[in-house]
Amino acid sequence: MPKKEEEKVTLNPTEHIYVPKHEIVSGEEKEKIIRKYNASLEQFPQILASDPVVREIGAKPGDMIKITRKSQTAGESMYYRFVVVG
Repeated sequence: MPKKEEEKVTLNPTEHIYVPKHEIVSGEEKEKIIRKYNASLEQFPQILASDPVVREIGAKPGDMIKITRKSQTAGESMYYRFVVVG
């Protein structure tokens, strides 16, 4: 009897309870953030373009990602990451 082909399960990482909200920052907002922190893009923490969440939201190398995390002490905190090849 031939084996039944297994169905491929695809998971959306952005729907997982432990994955904070990720969004691509617009070009205008990116410039404001760079000026606010007086830094170049290369000075921001990096996130790989191959990261499952980055791929899911469609970010490309050179984009900036805003990550909004919930915190028991601060309420919400925002982090910025620079997308790099990887």
